[in-house]
Parts: sequence; C-alpha cells; structure tokens
Amino acid sequence: MPLTETRLRALKTKDKPYKVADQRGLYIEVTPAGGKHWRFRYRLGKLEKKLVIGSYPEVSLKEARDATYEARQTVASGGDPAFDKRKKKIREEFLSAQTFEAVAREYIEQMMVQNGRAEGTIIKANYFLDQLAPAIGNRPIHEIEPFEVLAPLKRLEASGKHETAKKSRSFAGRVFRYGVATTRCKSDPTSMLKGALITPRATHYAAILEPKELGGLLRAIDDYTGHLITRFALQIAPHVFVRPGELRHAEWREIDLVDRVWKIPAGKMKARRTHAVPLSTQVIVYLTDLAELLGQDGYVFPSARTSQRPMSENSLNAAFRRMGYSKEEVTAHGLRATASTFLNESGLWNPDAIERALAHGDSNVVRGIYHRGKHWDERVRMAQWWSDYLDELRSGGKVIKAKFAKG
Repeated sequence: MPLTETRLRALKTKDKPYKVADQRGLYIEVTPAGGKHWRFRYRLGKLEKKLVIGSYPEVSLKEARDATYEARQTVASGGDPAFDKRKKKIREEFLSAQTFEAVAREYIEQMMVQNGRAEGTIIKANYFLDQLAPAIGNRPIHEIEPFEVLAPLKRLEASGKHETAKKSRSFAGRVFRYGVATTRCKSDPTSMLKGALITPRATHYAAILEPKELGGLLRAIDDYTGHLITRFALQIAPHVFVRPGELRHAEWREIDLVDRVWKIPAGKMKARRTHAVPLSTQVIVYLTDLAELLGQDGYVFPSARTSQRPMSENSLNAAFRRMGYSKEEVTAHGLRATASTFLNESGLWNPDAIERALAHGDSNVVRGIYHRGKHWDERVRMAQWWSDYLDELRSGGKVIKAKFAKG
C-alpha cells in the first residue's frame, strides 16, 4: 500500500532500523534514533543499488516521489542516479573551495610568474587583486555576479582612482576567463561591465622638450649627491631611453661590454619580445666604472638594502624631486618622449628606426620582425649620435634645429 502523510507521521521507532515501502522502488527507512530517510532502490543490470533522496519531513512525500521519477528516467536512459549525485556533490565541494582569490593567485603563479612576466607586471596584478579581494575574494568564483564585481570598482572610481578601477576590471576579466578555461566557472561577468566605468583621461609623462632645459637636467644629474648607484642610473637613462622598469631590472649577464649591446629578455619587456639596445661609448664608460665599483654579478642597479633585488620603482623619480624638478616637469618615463622628440626633429633618422629603438610594438608582426633586422646598423649609429648630442647639451653647445624627418 502506498504511503500517505498520515501514515508517515504515525511511524514509530523500533530497536532496529526498518523499511516501509511506498511504490516504484521508493521506501522510507526509520532508525532507532527517530530519523526517517527516503531511499530509492533500483537495478543496473544484475547489480542492485540505492539512491539517498533525503529525510522526512524536510523532503515531503511528493518531493520524494518526484525525485524517484527523475531517478527512474535516468536509469531508463542508461544512467546511474547515485553516481550522478556523488559526482555533483564532489563538484559542488570542489567549486565551493575555488574562490576568486584562490583562482586569481593561481592565475598569477601559473600564467604570469611561470611564463616569465616582468616583476613589475606581477606586482601590479597582486595590487589589483588586493583592490578586489575584500569584496569578492572569498566568494566561489562560479557564483559571482556582475554587480558584485562592480561594487568595488565603483568604490575605486568614487575615490578618484579611475585608471585603477579600469585596470582592476581588466584583471578580474582575465581571472574569470582563466576560471572558464580551467572549468571553475562558466562565464566572465566583467564582460557585462564595459561602459559602466568612467573612461580615464589620457595622461602623458612629463618630459623636457627644450634643448637648454635638457642640458640643465644633465648637469643636475652629474651634480646629484644622493646614492651613487642612483646617480649612475640617472646618467645612463637619457642615453638608452628604455622604460624605467627595464632599466632598474637590468642584469650584468644581459650586457656585453665588448660587443656594446644590452639584450633584454622578452619577459622584462612590455611587448613580450626580446629587445636589443646598442650601447654608445659614453654608456660603456658609465657601465665600466659601475662594474669596477660593484663587480659584474646580479643586478646592474641593485637596491641600497640588498643586492638580491633591483633598486626601488620610485628611485629615479624621487631623485628628480630631490634635484628640485616637479612631477610636472620631468619623469623617468618621460626621458623616452624626450629622446623620441629630439631624434625625430633632427631629421637624420628613419622614423621606423626610432620606433624600434623605443621598443614600440608593430601591429604588423612580419613587418616588425623585418624592421628589427633592417634598422640595427642605423640604430647603432643613432645611439652614438644621441649620446654625443647629449654631451653637447650638457656643455651648453649646439642644439637641434627641427627638420622634417626622412621617410
């Protein structure tokens, strides 16, 4: 006889567990402790199995029958409902442990650290994670909805950190896409947030673009009384016009003083391509003097605290401030704009050679590879000319008269 709610409520405990059948393989098991547990008995071939459905009254008679119907459908199609339930439980437990922060840290380690991304890039990734973690760090990544990501981004925006908000959203998107690729979530909720944030105004790094002012800066650098290694970095930076992070992470093993070239590995470059920097006679002299002081081991510009790390990210800009230059007048990154402007205005050099010297990416990959080889000799001559011109400005000599650059 099928069970009814009245019969279920009337079931009493006994000294041993016992079963009361309902219909179509469904039954309830009553334990000595008073528990009433729904079970579904079924066969797969010659093997008898059972599915745990739940406990009464939390799972009602109707709900137990509905679950039994679905289980019977699974069996009829060749499936195993007990196995499917175990698999679902394991996946739910796995996903509940896959928080946004856990997946993000795995992404940083697997996709950035082990792929040799630049240290500065990894530091920034951890910084963006720190901005997001208080809001969504402990949330299972597969449960996070767009509004949850938007909330911390809007807080950053409200505090005036528009660029940080934008880049934090971008970082979160990369983490979610990594989560999709590794089956931890099904979609990237940040894709729905495009247009929800204020677009930051483009800012340019302050740079000196007048010859006399540049000469004054070079003289101020020579007179700098701060840390000796910082002064060497300041003296070399205008000649090589690499990015500040690339300069401070330079290692002696990358520099060939005989062949006069500095080969920067792809992992340290913004464009993720190896970059070669021709070294002028002046730069070779600076590096030789520095090598005699420090030796040729490890970082060229080590931290003042430990030789195991490069100088700090703010060392060069802090030195400029000590010299009396404001951030609106000159920045370490702005030295690249200074070199680009003067070299283009000289009219002596192919614009492609200048762009290659600045390690600017080429949207045409084949063209980029071709130009790297084609312009090397010109870049070597240009590097020496630029260093000689800086010496002229330092001594108060001749200045460039702008011309149209040759194609």
